[in-house]
Amino acid sequence: MRVIASLAAGLIGGFLIAFLYFGGIRPVAGQARPGAGFAAIPGTIGGQDMFGAYDVAADWPKDISTQPGHEKWTWGAAQSVFAESPNRVYLLHRGELPVIAARPAIRLLPEVGPSIQFPINRLPVRDATQSSLPGPGTAGIDPEDSVKMWLGKVGVDARWEHVLTIADGNGNQLEAWTQWDKLITNPHFITINPYDPEKHVWVMDDFSHVLHEFTHDGKQKVLTLGTPNVKGADGAHFNRPTFVAWLPDGTMFISDGYNGTRVAKFDKNGKFLMDWGQKGTPPKETRPGYLNNVHGIAIDPQTRQIFVNDRANRRIQVFDENGKFLREWSVGAQPAEIHLIYIGADRNLWAFDRATAKMLKYDLDGHLLYAWGTWGDFPGGFWGVHGLSVDQDQNLYLADVDTGRAQKYRPRAGANPAFWVSKPVYAAWR
Repeated sequence: MRVIASLAAGLIGGFLIAFLYFGGIRPVAGQARPGAGFAAIPGTIGGQDMFGAYDVAADWPKDISTQPGHEKWTWGAAQSVFAESPNRVYLLHRGELPVIAARPAIRLLPEVGPSIQFPINRLPVRDATQSSLPGPGTAGIDPEDSVKMWLGKVGVDARWEHVLTIADGNGNQLEAWTQWDKLITNPHFITINPYDPEKHVWVMDDFSHVLHEFTHDGKQKVLTLGTPNVKGADGAHFNRPTFVAWLPDGTMFISDGYNGTRVAKFDKNGKFLMDWGQKGTPPKETRPGYLNNVHGIAIDPQTRQIFVNDRANRRIQVFDENGKFLREWSVGAQPAEIHLIYIGADRNLWAFDRATAKMLKYDLDGHLLYAWGTWGDFPGGFWGVHGLSVDQDQNLYLADVDTGRAQKYRPRAGANPAFWVSKPVYAAWR
């Protein structure tokens, strides 16, 4: 009887273990003990990892109000940021906004509705992306309509200056490419082709429906893809394009775009090769290759797979380099809204969700690995992250359209490196 009881206990115990592991509660990789997997610094007691595996670099960059003649002005909506190196960081803003010297006193607004008050404690008093020139530019809005919707007065409520500036590691202004202020109507994205040793600078202008290429010193415009101020969907036209990414051989892919519903492929010289994508029916489109608000593109150079942010349908779609659909994953139910995607050297995909104010880390099959961030206009908080870059020292740079600022985050001492946003895959000049 004792032998039978022992065998029975062993069988039951083995069955329970097998059930819990294979059919019930499974241990999560990297979380074998409390604090070892989730916390940025393993074993941390207390805290919240409010800024993930980073410390905030306060007062970076120096505000535009520190420049002579701009004392009463600050940055407009921060559209994009690109770190060529720790001491050369490109900043793309939608002009300038007036400095708000003090928070207004709370008052009732009976003309709006009963008990409506402004401002609300702990909330910002201005949305930079709505206040900045040339006006609101959400999907479905044509540029000319957006300009009409802007209710301010130029020179009083906003002005179009300092669209593209360059800062050093301490936030000091190195250069201001004001010579291109009149050319760029609504800057969206700035980058350098990582495989280009000449380090040409590329600027996406979604309102003009074009992508500009400049020399590294900003003195010459080398190339413009698209037809300025003429929308379309062919090799010579875009419809509010958003981002661009390259393969190692120089082949480029453009996400097109806010109003376009495709990905356009060009060779290294800017010759149109092909495109793919069809207009879907958001927000519940599930058909492969159907796209709405194509707002982000990233490439895995090892597999040459193209990752596309199908923003309006809350999913990432993956294609081969010729547009063949491979797989997809959801980024979450409503209100999920991914603003950008980025693949670094560790071959993971980072995304920012505007609605939840979270940086999200996925592997390339879509498994969620980590998330961090908090909403707010205080240093380190997120409000509409629209641009992301990482330099050689692992510093992270973000650009917030709603707050109207770029921010720099330094790696926290002792943090798990797996929680840092990875350095770029490659750069010809590094």
